[in-house]
Amino acid sequence: MAKINILPSKVYNRIAAGEVVERPCSVVKELVENAIDAGATEIEIRIEKGGKQLIRVIDNGCGIERDDLHSAFLPHATSKIAKAEDLENILTLGFRGEAVASIASVSKMTITSKTKDGKCYRLSSDGGEIGQITEAAGEDGTDVAVEMLFFNAPVRLNFLKTDKHEETEITNFVSRFILNRQDIAFTYYADGKKVLQSFGGSEEEAIVSVYGAAILSDCYKIDAEKHGIRIRGYIGNQNFSKPNKSYQSLFLNGRYILNATVSAAISNAYSSYLMKRQYPFYVLHIDVPTEIVDVNVHPNKADVRFADNQIIYGCIYSVISSILDGQTKALDYIVRDKTEPITETPVKPEKTVETPKRPTSFGFATLTYEEAQKEIEACAPAFTAKKQGAIELPFEDVKKEPRKGFIPAEQIADYQFPTPQEVAEQKERKPQKKDAERLHKQFPDLFFERHALELKSSEQKKETAEEDAFAQNKRYLEELERKSKQNKIDVSACVYAGKLFNTYLMYERGDEVYIIDQHAAHERLIFNRLKEQMQNRAVARQPMLLLYTLRLNAFESAFIRERLQEIREIGFDIEESGETAFSITAIPVDLQSIDLSVFFNEILGDIGGYRAIKLVDILKDKLATAACKAAVKGGMDLTREEIDALFTLMDGDMGLKCPHGRPVVVKLTRTELEKMFKRIV
Repeated sequence: MAKINILPSKVYNRIAAGEVVERPCSVVKELVENAIDAGATEIEIRIEKGGKQLIRVIDNGCGIERDDLHSAFLPHATSKIAKAEDLENILTLGFRGEAVASIASVSKMTITSKTKDGKCYRLSSDGGEIGQITEAAGEDGTDVAVEMLFFNAPVRLNFLKTDKHEETEITNFVSRFILNRQDIAFTYYADGKKVLQSFGGSEEEAIVSVYGAAILSDCYKIDAEKHGIRIRGYIGNQNFSKPNKSYQSLFLNGRYILNATVSAAISNAYSSYLMKRQYPFYVLHIDVPTEIVDVNVHPNKADVRFADNQIIYGCIYSVISSILDGQTKALDYIVRDKTEPITETPVKPEKTVETPKRPTSFGFATLTYEEAQKEIEACAPAFTAKKQGAIELPFEDVKKEPRKGFIPAEQIADYQFPTPQEVAEQKERKPQKKDAERLHKQFPDLFFERHALELKSSEQKKETAEEDAFAQNKRYLEELERKSKQNKIDVSACVYAGKLFNTYLMYERGDEVYIIDQHAAHERLIFNRLKEQMQNRAVARQPMLLLYTLRLNAFESAFIRERLQEIREIGFDIEESGETAFSITAIPVDLQSIDLSVFFNEILGDIGGYRAIKLVDILKDKLATAACKAAVKGGMDLTREEIDALFTLMDGDMGLKCPHGRPVVVKLTRTELEKMFKRIV
């Protein structure tokens, strides 16, 4: 009986849908990309209940012929490519021919299409079962409706998030389409409400449609070409940053991508200008020759692979760092308003001091991509050798040292090789077991775990394998509690032994001495008290004379919307005033002097996480600073009463750390001291 089954289309389309159709936003992405490839200049997107109930994309593109309607639902059916060689020169957003078939297999899908000189026809699919083509009424272009997504895949449906969260994901994708194709007019509705609209005008108009007009004053508009690679778009200036990465959009040859090489180049160019937990803003379009990039990496086409990451990284880093550093060549990269005087750009003369550096191709702006690649290979022999598979070396000179066990040719005659009997004896010789009992007695604080080989019976192995996660968590918590108890000592058993440099307090206990940093200890105690006061504070609100409007993007709005109750519990009166805006009318009395912009940036910095919003966590740095200022300082001469009071407040906890992570206490044993003085070896 045959064991290998030939899967029917209904099954393999459902499998493919798992990669192509991850959630409703994936459907919107695929359908809009098809509309763009069809030459549409106007695209309308409508969704209901986060795309779970309905996704509808209407365009005025070239339409689909009646004879091609049925083929559109078939797997690997596409008008974008015809032969394998076409994969080397892909100029369209779609080309795999998987999207429509995959979407149709997990939804109820209807395509209504009309070509310019033809009639309008309609064809529907119910979970992959294709119906009959019928004549319909419609305008030029294509209208695709996807209803009841995942109705026949309940497991996938259960994994979807809330309607509002899925809507946010779709809004994000539509925003990226607007930023990418400013020549196309987009209109986007969610549950009948218009959320986004662009008019197919300029790049500035697209930016304003998504982020608002104020964003333009904080950005540089750039257009640069280096080594055959064109880099254009908008980047934030040196003082403009965002609390998360949701304001970063990257388009390669007209396709929205996420790529580690490009992201690293941009982040490193900004590294000296951004504070901790701040990220650059950019909307960048990068155009490269199609033969040096592979877009056929994953069915969702979200990532790409470059033929040479070094050149891509170098070009992008060089352009952006030149602009941010104010070098004279930045004038060639920045696009200026014709009415703007040229003298307004801060320009810094380039350094004329010659510094020795490894020659690279990035200094020659006139080179093409191919010439730059040859230049790199000529200047970096190690890189060339690695590329040819000859050696595994980094981009630096490597000292030639003999390998361990290497015998030079001139010494082979005098070398005494082992006999076969010696080789056999060496193989049979087993390593002696370490005396675990002796080590355990010598180092009682270490945690010893039995090796798997010590489990002698199969029943023991089975019991270990069947231990559930709850038992493991219980053991972990017990271990933490055990270590915590180990760090606690009896204060009454300690004897004050003096202090060093008016900073370090010493207490003896048996054969141990505890050295305490008086500033770190006091700082930690004050910090704990401030945290407790913050957690148990009575919330009192102060109305604001002028309301504060918090303007966000779709991702941030969804994040704040889901946590409104937590923010209100802190003491803020906050309400939605728009699809992506919130109004704050009152603030906590004890936070009257707080900078609201900075405060909410701290909250939005965890947009990708799942932590609850707690005031103590948000203000941790401020509390730590306040504790540091109020604590006794190193070098202050404390009285014996003050020293004993500080030690008593520590309550014997020798594992304390200051709010900045420094240890409060260091323990030395008598044995360690005697080793220092060579009393024992």
